[in-house]
Amino acid sequence: MTSSIAKKPEHAAVLEAVRRSPFQKVKVAVADIDGVLRGKYLHKDKFLGAAEGSGFGFCSVVLGWDMADVCYDNATYTGWQTGYPDVTARIDLDTFRMIPWENGVPFFLGEFVDATGGPLQQCPRQLLRRVLARAHAAGFVPRCGMEFEWFNFQETPATLAAKKGLAPTPLSPGMFGYSLVRMAQNQPFFAAIMDELLAFGIPIEGLHTETGPGVFEAAILYSETLEAADRAVLFKTAVKEIGARFGIMPSFMAKWDAKLPGCSGHVHQSLWDRGGATNLFHDASDALGMSATYKHYVAGLLRCLPEILPFFAPTVNSYKRLVDGFWAPTKPTWGVDNRTVA
Repeated sequence: MTSSIAKKPEHAAVLEAVRRSPFQKVKVAVADIDGVLRGKYLHKDKFLGAAEGSGFGFCSVVLGWDMADVCYDNATYTGWQTGYPDVTARIDLDTFRMIPWENGVPFFLGEFVDATGGPLQQCPRQLLRRVLARAHAAGFVPRCGMEFEWFNFQETPATLAAKKGLAPTPLSPGMFGYSLVRMAQNQPFFAAIMDELLAFGIPIEGLHTETGPGVFEAAILYSETLEAADRAVLFKTAVKEIGARFGIMPSFMAKWDAKLPGCSGHVHQSLWDRGGATNLFHDASDALGMSATYKHYVAGLLRCLPEILPFFAPTVNSYKRLVDGFWAPTKPTWGVDNRTVA
């Protein structure tokens, strides 16, 4: 069985760009079992060997622990009973970027493969590939764009640890969504997010303050679904790295204060034909502009919400956000341009 990452003619140019890089290191990252990026620097020579060969070893513990590095009980794929051996990470040369806030260090995403070189079932990126393959086989091309809300605090890891994680200081006080004044007050941070993420291959369609102390919202330009997922996970990591430069700690925690609205992540979705030319969700003759396919799609989402919810709300804190009166869904409802429904 072969890897899901196919070699392409343009990959030779990517590898040559790495060879010509003034840096002797390359940063690589993979998504762990919870979709959190885990990564390392590789020496350029080791990276080139891995990229042109079968990949590189990465400790399988990242597929057997949680976001706080606490190992899961009763895990069968990897655990104390297996000794947490290495699993092979295959580099996806299509994900080549240069990190602006690291002076252009090359960066790549990878995904896990099994001993035969085939997709590893436990790998989140491989799971998305399987879902997309089913959609493509049915004649559909899904496209997505992520939108994130997050709080920003005037903290560093050291200052927050000194407070025992309690009462972090927001970047700005009070409630003031869409504030031009607060954007200007924090202009260097705002500008860095917009400009450096664009240079990193994550174009931001919109960025503004949300209602709440120190809370921002950003919409990422839509793309093919695998690229959209890559942009989403890279966005969250990049914002944290950029924020640290300004003494700011961004947090995407669902609900950090019971008295304030929480943070959400909207997955904007559309469905296109196999050639990617026709939006299958649109019907100009319908009163709402919705095709029958679109209505069936919405009905399927509502029907499957109980089963889907653990993916959208994977932690105990997630459910603290899902309460009435705080701009969060609590019932399986739908609407058109309606921010009060699921």
